[in-house]
Amino acid sequence: MARWNSCNLLHVAPDAKRLWQFDAKGGGFVLGREQRVPHAETLPGKFVAKSWTTLWQPKLNIAWLPPEHVFLRIVELPASSPEEMVAMAELQLEKISPLPVAQIVWTMHVLPVPKNAAPAEGTAVTLHTVVMVLVERAAVETFLGQLEAQNFLADRLEVPLLDQLGAVDATEDGAWVFPLHASGQNTALVAWYFGGTLRNLSLVTLPATGNGAADLKTQLSLLAWAGELEGWLTAQPKWHLVADPVTAAEWENALRTGLGEPVKVSAPLPPVELAARTAHRAATTVPPANLLPAEFTTRYHQQFVDRLWLRGLAAAGVLYAVLVVIYFCAVTLLGYRTRGVETQVAALGGSYTNALQLKARSEVLNERQQLKYAALDCWQLVAQQLPPEISLQRFSFSDGKKLSLGGVCSQDQISLISDPNKFYDGVRKAKQNGQPMFNPVSDSGDQLVYRQNGNQVTWNFGLTLQHVEAEAP
Repeated sequence: MARWNSCNLLHVAPDAKRLWQFDAKGGGFVLGREQRVPHAETLPGKFVAKSWTTLWQPKLNIAWLPPEHVFLRIVELPASSPEEMVAMAELQLEKISPLPVAQIVWTMHVLPVPKNAAPAEGTAVTLHTVVMVLVERAAVETFLGQLEAQNFLADRLEVPLLDQLGAVDATEDGAWVFPLHASGQNTALVAWYFGGTLRNLSLVTLPATGNGAADLKTQLSLLAWAGELEGWLTAQPKWHLVADPVTAAEWENALRTGLGEPVKVSAPLPPVELAARTAHRAATTVPPANLLPAEFTTRYHQQFVDRLWLRGLAAAGVLYAVLVVIYFCAVTLLGYRTRGVETQVAALGGSYTNALQLKARSEVLNERQQLKYAALDCWQLVAQQLPPEISLQRFSFSDGKKLSLGGVCSQDQISLISDPNKFYDGVRKAKQNGQPMFNPVSDSGDQLVYRQNGNQVTWNFGLTLQHVEAEAP
């Protein structure tokens, strides 16, 4: 039962279609909804159709076959595995089928073994009573076509008579008569229970004209004689009629008149309870015998998969279209904003160009001002640091940042320039406003260089300005 999340059961009655929806709860099915749909209307698709949610919430669709197309037979098979019992039942088809085997669909329902059941005569094997359900294939295909027109794709086809038989209290021997209204004929299914076991299932007809009671007696007498010949009818049966009050009034009178014996009348299972029993049996049957032809099961499954793919593609297409619309709306909005900004830029273009020109002029003037004071600061620094004994022959300030100094001195005066904390170090490490004036990391061309020429030494070095803005005097 854990496999199914819900179950829909459809009964195509003469007056209308009846649909029961059950929810799987507590190891069984609980009625969740009951609907009566006129034949002129289609079934509600949201309840019977399968969608994406069916993948994780499986739904079982069951339809009741009309009783006029169903043949029920009883066979006894030795206890075995379900697969072996199916194989043994298949071997019985040629003998019990009223139609060629190639023209029928069939299934089987194994009845529980009574507690006091004895083994088969001469063996130690317990026999199982099996109800064989035979239906003409053409009738099944026609019925499935009618269901497909209602958008109801059945997973199983079931016979409610099996569940009505399961409700019989067979504690006493007797015959149970179940009236059926099939194709306008007043027929009934007769179930013969003897020894706590269902022995035979037969159909009898109550004629609409003539002496119906006498004709009914003849049919039942022939069935009783057949039971006596087979050996299971060992006593006079007690008669039970299972019908609603309207139908029971007609059949009870015919049975009492024809048989001359008392008839016990009981009410059948309510349709909703019968539907719940069918749903539970269909969901728990092992193996899952089914009257639905295999080709229909395959086709319905393929249609379900194709429908999911088409809906998935349609949803993806709708999502793509929505994203495209959002994209174009965003592009349009951003384009509108861009045009507004471009309009503002165009309006500010003249003043912006003038501002750029004024900024450039200001930068040129500031640079000139800085260079002027930078050169003066460098000259002042050199004048302060230059020893009186040293002669300065070259003072060059180029590119606004390059200071080059050169001069001559005697050989014994070179220490005044090169020694630590003397002229070279004093100029190179000089500070202005607390910040170094020159770059402490000098290039190779900025190092102190001197050459001796006789008693005179020619020296020169260069420094790179840090571009410290000098304060105006």
